[in-house]
Amino acid sequence: MRNKKVFFILLLVFVLLLGGAYLLYSGLAPRLSPNRLAAQSSESGESPGSDTAGQRAEAPDFTVYTRDGEEAQLSDYVGKPVVLNFWASWCGPCQMEMPDFQKKYLELGGDIHFLMVNMTDGDRETVESADAFIKEKEYTFPVFYDTDIDAAAVYGVYSLPTTYFIDADGYVTARASGAVDAETLQRGIDMIS
Repeated sequence: MRNKKVFFILLLVFVLLLGGAYLLYSGLAPRLSPNRLAAQSSESGESPGSDTAGQRAEAPDFTVYTRDGEEAQLSDYVGKPVVLNFWASWCGPCQMEMPDFQKKYLELGGDIHFLMVNMTDGDRETVESADAFIKEKEYTFPVFYDTDIDAAAVYGVYSLPTTYFIDADGYVTARASGAVDAETLQRGIDMIS
C-alpha cells in the first residue's frame, strides 16, 4: 500500500513538472524563435539609447575598425538606413544568414548602409581569421572589426548573430537575435526604408 502511495506521488510530481515545462516552453518559444523581429521603442527597456520620455530610441554611436585599421563610427552613416549585423566566422547561424545579407547588399547597397561588425575578441576570432572567411566566401559587403568590443558593449550583444535595423535619422527601429532568413531581413529593411 505504501509503495502505491509513493508511486502516485511521484507520478503526480512528474505530471506537474511536465505541465510546467510545457507552459514555460509555450510562453517563451515565440519570443526566442529565429526570424522574429522585435520592434524597438523607448517603452521596451531593451533598445539601446532608450529614454523614458516616450521618444524614439536613438542608436548609440560606437567605434569599429576597417581591415586596414581605420576608425569608423556609426554616426558616419546617418542619412541612410543602416542594417547593423554582429557576427563571427566561427558562428554557424552567422554563416547561414550571410548569403542573404550579401544578396541584399548587392541589391540595395546604394540606398542602405550594411555594417557587418565582426566580434573580434583577438582569441577565438581575429581580424585575420574573419578576413580569411570573408575572402573565401567572396562577400563584398562592408566588414568592420570590433577589436575594442566597443560596439558589442554599447549594444549589449551577448549572442550571435544579432541584427539591428536603424532608420535614416539614426533611430533603432527593430532588432533580431539569431539568424534571420531573407524574408525577415526584407521585413526589417522595409521598416527602415
